Amino acid sequence: MARLLPGLICLAGLASCTAAHTPTPTPATATAGRPTEIWLFASPHLGQLYKQNQPQTDVLTPRRQAELRALQDQLQRFRPDAIMVEELPGQQARIDSLYQRYRKGQLMLDSLPDGRSEVFQLGFALGKRLGISRIYCVNAPGGTSQSILNQGTNLALYEQATAEHRQFYKPVVEQFESGTITLGGLYSFLNSPAFLQQLHTLVYRTPARVTDGTLKPDPMVDAAFISPHHVGAEFISVFYNRDLKVYSNIVTTQLATGSARILTIIGGRHVASLKGIFATDPAYRVVPAAYLRHK
Repeated sequence: MARLLPGLICLAGLASCTAAHTPTPTPATATAGRPTEIWLFASPHLGQLYKQNQPQTDVLTPRRQAELRALQDQLQRFRPDAIMVEELPGQQARIDSLYQRYRKGQLMLDSLPDGRSEVFQLGFALGKRLGISRIYCVNAPGGTSQSILNQGTNLALYEQATAEHRQFYKPVVEQFESGTITLGGLYSFLNSPAFLQQLHTLVYRTPARVTDGTLKPDPMVDAAFISPHHVGAEFISVFYNRDLKVYSNIVTTQLATGSARILTIIGGRHVASLKGIFATDPAYRVVPAAYLRHK
């Protein structure tokens, strides 16, 4: 039987102790010593789904409004005391003003140019139901197209994964466009582990295999700091940097408000990444999408 070296014995003991003792949240980072619960709810940008020649894509129609109310019923079961949305903090004053008017019945969402947005159709509507006084903006700058990675060794792997992902979600989007599935069905698919994991792998894993290339010029990317050899990893870092800033906005908002149950409505591309970040933060407990039922 092989003998463990003293150093390895110490390391093994340390690993055992570490595994047996999960860090406990402190009052400075959690509510009353308990982890803050957060539901990272993946949402399409409903305004972008709308096509004038396809009436089933319009969430302002009576049918889709009824489906939204059913979806709100499901989200309400989580009983959030804070709702956070994918809007930049610089828009907080505008969102505050609109939301206060909406709560008083002085604002019709179909009167807004962007009134189809999930910020209003889900965030505002659910917040009013729950008597929540404010909807918080926690987005961060960094909106960038996944197509900026377009040159490099092994690029074909990324292009193939992109094509496979499109083929995976395209039939469901087409069903929504034709009216054969409800909004609840669409949201159930977009929050499924299979969809979220495939999207996460596409954006945050596969590109690391692409090397010795360049990125398309993009105003959100400082090309002076890009390493051509690690171009794929640089591409990932652009998206992950934004997620870290969103994470910072969420946790600092929680510290300021003492929220115990947070619903964050955000694009699916961010969800698995943010789940990974929050999973390592002992002040938080990531809530699965168990409150969401396919209808």
